[in-house]
Amino acid sequence: MYVTVVYVHVREGHEEDFIKASKPNHENSIKEEGNLRFDILQMADDPTKFILYEAYTDKEASARHKSTPHYLTWRETIADWMAEPRKGVVYDGLLPTIE
Repeated sequence: MYVTVVYVHVREGHEEDFIKASKPNHENSIKEEGNLRFDILQMADDPTKFILYEAYTDKEASARHKSTPHYLTWRETIADWMAEPRKGVVYDGLLPTIE
């Protein structure tokens, strides 16, 4: 399993904008071939901070995601709302195992 945890910090006042823009990206991402999970989390004590947890079967499936229309639209839409650049950290998913 190929996992990317993306740390997102939006400018105050754009929390709901970010959530609204992220919903179509989530809904389409979970339909992608090779997608196992695509979760969007909001920090409980700082609503300007989010985590996107993206799990794919392999690196290639994750890379294909970045060329989809829904991802490209999302990336462009949220660009001006960032308080700092997004940071993606890649992990090897160990458990659960992929059958």
